[in-house]
Amino acid sequence: MNESESFDVIIIGAGPIGMACGIECDKKNLSYVIIEKGCLVNSIYDYPLNMTFFSTSEKLEIGEVPFMSISSKANRPEALEYYRRVALFWKMNIRLYEPVSHISKRSDHYEVVSSKGIYRSESLIIATGFYDIPNRLGIPGEDLQKVKHYYQDAHPFFGQKLAVIGSANSAVDVALECYRKGASVTMVIKNHQFNDNVKYWVKPDIENRIKEGSIKAYFSSEITEINDTHILVKTPDGMIELENDFVMAMTGYLPDFNFLSSLGITFRDDSFNTPTYNEQTMETNQENVYLAGVICGGLNTRKWFIENSRVHAAVIATKIWEKIKMGVTE
Repeated sequence: MNESESFDVIIIGAGPIGMACGIECDKKNLSYVIIEKGCLVNSIYDYPLNMTFFSTSEKLEIGEVPFMSISSKANRPEALEYYRRVALFWKMNIRLYEPVSHISKRSDHYEVVSSKGIYRSESLIIATGFYDIPNRLGIPGEDLQKVKHYYQDAHPFFGQKLAVIGSANSAVDVALECYRKGASVTMVIKNHQFNDNVKYWVKPDIENRIKEGSIKAYFSSEITEINDTHILVKTPDGMIELENDFVMAMTGYLPDFNFLSSLGITFRDDSFNTPTYNEQTMETNQENVYLAGVICGGLNTRKWFIENSRVHAAVIATKIWEKIKMGVTE
């Protein structure tokens, strides 16, 4: 383990918003380090290989680096290339593949212990997103190898009976792509219809594939048990048993609430378990600990995304700079 290092700011998470926070710190001449447990923009790397963003490329930009895309909406490979270029352009101080194991509050600073080093700072920015913890089904058989919570490519499902759980964009994209790559696809959808936010250019496609029988769909239904060869599905017409090779559970993801709690961050009394923070400064109930990006929404993972949370970075960097200038954090 390396000797301890001190910085004005420690940023946890090297996604686009964590990177934006580092850039804004640089602009304020604040020393910083970004600590990331995986690769650069790890969540984007884990997206499906052919994923296309909702946002147009200019709304994914950070650090005044132009994002040029072939089409109007950027795709995953373009985004990975773009954020690599941003990191190189700004000569960012990022420590990759370095999971944080412990954070302690000392009298005048925070001490962050990672797998490779110890870091000290008066200020922390938490930009860890929400893509690391799947929203589990809580049913027998969920831990079988055939059950997947992350999807990248349709090829492994060629010639297989695939059940896709979910009603939002991820589930629809998986169902369509796997059907077109030779899988026998059945969708199991808890609600009576698809989610309202399904991409407008995709929704007619999935509806027509279901109507013609190319993709089977059970609405107002739930999988109650998974075994090696079958799944049990509770439908409005009763329980049915379906032959099955793989289950793709596209049921969403959760922020790491335990990590936030370990820092003493509290949560609002609402249905989304929203972390407590000042919306003008992004500072939490813990002094000098800030939140940035999608983690601010708690379970409401559709409230914040790259396009509308980039502004968090400048707000936080300015607040930290003001505190240091006034000697508040010293």
